[in-house]
Amino acid sequence: MDTIADQGCADRAPLVGRARELDRLDGLLGCRTEGAGPVAVDVTGEPGIGKTRLLTEFGIRARGRGATVLRGRAGTAEGDAGTPFQAVLDAFADLDHRERATTPALAELARLVEHDGRDASDGRDGHDASGARDGHDASGARDVRDGREVRDVEGGRVRRIGAALGRVPAPGLVLLLDDLHRADPATVALVDHLLRHPLRAPVLVVVARRERQTPPALASSLARAADSGALARLYLGPLAAEDCAEALAPGAPPDTVSELYAASGGNPLYFRALAHTRTPHGRAPGTGPVAVLLDELTPLSGAERAIVEAIAVLDGRATSELVAAVAAPGRGEGATEHGEDGEQGRGGQETIDAALRALARRDLVRTDETGRTLGLRHPALPELVRGALDPWRRRELHRRAEAALARSGAPASARAPHLVGAATGPDAATAAVLVEAAERTGTVDPARAAHWLAAALDHLPDTAEHLAHRLELTLRRAQALGSAGRVAESRDLLHRLIDTCRPDSGRGPCDTPGGHPQDTAGIRTSAVLLCAFMERHLGRYPEADALLRRELERNPDPRAGLRTGLVVEWGARALFATRYPEVREEVDRTLGEARLRHGEAQTAEVLTLSALGEVYEGGTTKARARATEAAALTDALTDGELADHVESLVRLSWTEVFLEEYGTAERHTTRGIAVARRAGRPFALSQLLLCSAYVHFLTGRVGAALDLAEESLTVAHPLGGAELLGFSRAMRATVLLHARPLGDPEALAAAEEAATTVGTAQSWWATQARCMLAHNVPVGQDPHRVRGALLRAGGDRDLSRLQPSLRPGYLELLAAAALVAGDPAEAERVARRALTEAQRLGLPVQRGAAQRAWGRVLAHRGDAAAAAEAFTEAARESARSGAGLREAHSLLLAAPHVQAAGDGPRAAALWRRGRRLAADGGAHMLVDLADRTRPAPPDAAAPGGRLSVLTPREREISVLVAEGLTNQAVADRLCLSPRTVESHVARVYRKTGVETRAGLASLVVRTGVGGGQSSRG
Repeated sequence: MDTIADQGCADRAPLVGRARELDRLDGLLGCRTEGAGPVAVDVTGEPGIGKTRLLTEFGIRARGRGATVLRGRAGTAEGDAGTPFQAVLDAFADLDHRERATTPALAELARLVEHDGRDASDGRDGHDASGARDGHDASGARDVRDGREVRDVEGGRVRRIGAALGRVPAPGLVLLLDDLHRADPATVALVDHLLRHPLRAPVLVVVARRERQTPPALASSLARAADSGALARLYLGPLAAEDCAEALAPGAPPDTVSELYAASGGNPLYFRALAHTRTPHGRAPGTGPVAVLLDELTPLSGAERAIVEAIAVLDGRATSELVAAVAAPGRGEGATEHGEDGEQGRGGQETIDAALRALARRDLVRTDETGRTLGLRHPALPELVRGALDPWRRRELHRRAEAALARSGAPASARAPHLVGAATGPDAATAAVLVEAAERTGTVDPARAAHWLAAALDHLPDTAEHLAHRLELTLRRAQALGSAGRVAESRDLLHRLIDTCRPDSGRGPCDTPGGHPQDTAGIRTSAVLLCAFMERHLGRYPEADALLRRELERNPDPRAGLRTGLVVEWGARALFATRYPEVREEVDRTLGEARLRHGEAQTAEVLTLSALGEVYEGGTTKARARATEAAALTDALTDGELADHVESLVRLSWTEVFLEEYGTAERHTTRGIAVARRAGRPFALSQLLLCSAYVHFLTGRVGAALDLAEESLTVAHPLGGAELLGFSRAMRATVLLHARPLGDPEALAAAEEAATTVGTAQSWWATQARCMLAHNVPVGQDPHRVRGALLRAGGDRDLSRLQPSLRPGYLELLAAAALVAGDPAEAERVARRALTEAQRLGLPVQRGAAQRAWGRVLAHRGDAAAAAEAFTEAARESARSGAGLREAHSLLLAAPHVQAAGDGPRAAALWRRGRRLAADGGAHMLVDLADRTRPAPPDAAAPGGRLSVLTPREREISVLVAEGLTNQAVADRLCLSPRTVESHVARVYRKTGVETRAGLASLVVRTGVGGGQSSRG
């Protein structure tokens, strides 16, 4: 009606993400116009999901198509469900006099619906105005009708309404009945009648209801109709996150949208309500969408409302016993402030149980799968209910909750929210419980731990006797903030703490009540150590260096463990800044001191730093010795001891990877990941996952490597820090390149995102991210981009700025790019340098990379036998370290050249092994490469030479290419398309094993093919 059609957009909530549902309703309406299809649509979904809003929008659409739209709501007020046909009556209230006058069928319907129901069961008017019937006067000789008579009267009315609906003319009627779960029996009977006797008239009934609150009779009737086809089901599920972001929170920061979406579960009403209450200048909790949600609490009794509030305050920990203790439902007028216990006893558990049953029928309260824990029907509802409480009531409920939980022996983490909610001032006992709560939650939820520590600091008395404890809690809060990813906030807090504890601050030692001086120097040094770690994670290497240097100069001989920590962190800063030689001397001196003290954990810390620094610089002999010693010490530590030194395992594992000791690296990463998870060390966990991913990748387990890389990225993302995030993305991109088919664009896009993430940083992580981008660019398509990326990362044509122990691998890629770019002289120079550096390192995988670089140069020259030997040697070197992925790649490169050299059976064997390694490891890119370079059958490589496997057309094109003609020129000569020539040339490369036009020319000259073939035109 006009009420629906003219409703202003400003008065309607936005309709979000329901295009598919609206289209389906439109289609069903179209069917009903022709008297076909289901007569009714059953719209269901959780409260707040948008059922009413969908009906509103559909009503507007239907009216736009010319249909009469009537809309009613069942049980619009408490007790209305007793009015017969109440929802239909509400709908026909919208029918104006014009439509009554112009459409007799609608007028008849209105009369039947609005009739007061005093008909005889046979449909004849049998009452006078006074209500006398069957010889009984109006004096009340028969005041109450028999129940059966009432049912008969309403049954007759149902049949007449159904018949009248069947006479509705085109363009038809749309009857929207909302909240049908609250419908009166007469309305249910009418709906049931229409479903059992479907109309042929253009009438569509759309009902909306809550499934949990639907009476069994109505639910059964709808289920039977759905089975018979008379009813169409339409379930509204949660909205997609992007729909909520675009329509319900435009312009909101992504993190805010994510939080709102997670809390609302994709329910639009709860999303809007939470956004309403969490705005920076938050509006009153009783307005807007919040009021819509809380309006359902209005008709509750006092006991029921108290239970809802108690469950909201207990949020997640409500049992009937705790609810009884917090709600105090017996409290009434005249009750004293402290009399709830006695009144609770008088009210008894029966009162609680009765109220809970009533709330369950309203679907306001639900139980978990165990049936013991109570909760409100949506996870966001407790927050909204608590926000609507006045502060005094909320504080009192929290006080009761904390007292009840304390009596039941609940842990500090359960009591903490209520202590904060009930506290009114400084209290050391409250602070102690909050600190205990932080300790219990720190490893699994560092953000919550930081919150409890902040609350503990707020409640700890600000007196001299508590100063040292306050400083310690501040340090612990900074650590929790860092672990929660709030690194910049942690750094700022640590700077304030360092200022508070500086030697010239005037504070000096803190005297405890017992007269024992407690020096703040240890706290300051620990704060410096943690702050330098945060600065390093933020990529602020000069700041970390200056902070550590100053602390070492001011405290030349602090406590041994702290000094060792300072040096190790200083060395780690130098490592990531690729400046390890600057700290080598100090690291060696600190290692000697640690050995003299026999501090095993501290010695292992320094050893792993030294080992990683040396292997980075290419000092593999020294690195291997120190890694071996560190591994022996680390393996002897318990997991509990190792939890405080898990960064040492990160360094040890990467050292072993660079030394190509993949078995021990995997063993240490596996243990480190488990320890880091339990101890809540997200920075170390992310790096250990990355290291494990790289080990799995190199050893030919690409699927597992991708899972680990993606988990590492998930852990790294909330930690902030562009460099760690960029490196994690780059590692995932590299693994993804091999996990996807050859030519798949996703890996390159991921690598480009990684390079963008690290920006202009020059750290080890950033450099590696740029190098991985070069690996992901198809060298055959864009060699200049590959070369440019490598030179930007490496600094010069020798890539001298790159990690020496990995440099031969990057030189291999640089040589390949030079060959494709048409610079064979540069490729040869780079390959020779790779051979020299790899020999000095003595690392098999790096020697294999250098051999592949040299093999490409030899293949370009057309020397198939020498190229085959180089690639085969690369495979042997890779196998020596267990680098299955590199072995597979080398074998696949070797196979066509072995065949070209005349050994077809061996070529086939190499190819089969290479493809099997790739397939078993999930390296789909290499599998595709294998399928494209499959050697020809051995008999094809016999008499006639390598070109005998070519078709006449392919040999003809080979000769023209050998004469120096471009693909376009060959196409013009032979009257072919350039694309056809390109395809022929690609097949020639695959069959002969050559990779360049120069190599093909050399092969044509050596086999003597030519003569008159090239003169065809």
